[in-house]
Amino acid sequence: MTERPTRPILLTGASGALGRSLAAYLAGLGWELRLTDIAPFPDATPPGADFTTADLNDGVALLRLAEGCGTILHLGGVSTAQPFEDVLGPNIRGLYHIYEAARREHARVVFASSNHSIGFHERTTALDADCDFRPDSFYGLSKAYGELMGRLYWDKHGVENVNIRIGSCFPEPRDDRMLATWLSYADLHRLMQRCTLAGPVGHSVVWGASANTRMTWWRRDHRARVGWSPTDSADVFAGQLAGKTSGSVVAERYQGGGYCIPGYSREAPSPADLFKD
Repeated sequence: MTERPTRPILLTGASGALGRSLAAYLAGLGWELRLTDIAPFPDATPPGADFTTADLNDGVALLRLAEGCGTILHLGGVSTAQPFEDVLGPNIRGLYHIYEAARREHARVVFASSNHSIGFHERTTALDADCDFRPDSFYGLSKAYGELMGRLYWDKHGVENVNIRIGSCFPEPRDDRMLATWLSYADLHRLMQRCTLAGPVGHSVVWGASANTRMTWWRRDHRARVGWSPTDSADVFAGQLAGKTSGSVVAERYQGGGYCIPGYSREAPSPADLFKD
């Protein structure tokens, strides 16, 4: 029999592509789900799930939704590079509301962080999970903030959290960069499942990428704590995507790719520029 959580699971961002896919997968395992998003849920609500429209800025609504939950899978918020004012409410204030709800309910938080929290590291650099944050956008900055919020709530309140630095999660990789950063839906599903069911995790960081042989940027993390290893790989797409690059010197230099470009006002580096900041 499939192992199930003993308490309901709150899934934010449920109406997005990843949220919908994850909701269907977890519902198929027989999990009791509470789904929420600011946008309506576009599909039929999965068996064993309830959907409630809510804004992450509404702390009272989130407290009510989290009541009795054992884990909050937090996928909600602005998920692309946007101006600061657009990111501020859902990604900064909203995350505070998530952690306050988790603290009250003694719940674990599984936070959909991003590689864009470290996106201004160069592609020639191999990173461990404890590397410096180098966000490439206000969106990436909000993800660094989210991981630090998890650090604070673990140290101060004992709220367990797993921070998944998602690479590029799509049904298939779309360009040369994603041959390194791609995370398949199936690997994401299993990772979220293990983050929920694992024993003590403390404050953990996991690189969210499938078993891509070109992934040489991201190394040691805390995946052993949750018992997860990816099984899919972008390697099967290499023939059709190799050489499909952005054409931007800035994007191709940094791990964050295209997110580094908007508003970039430094002198653009030449391809031969190897200086380190």
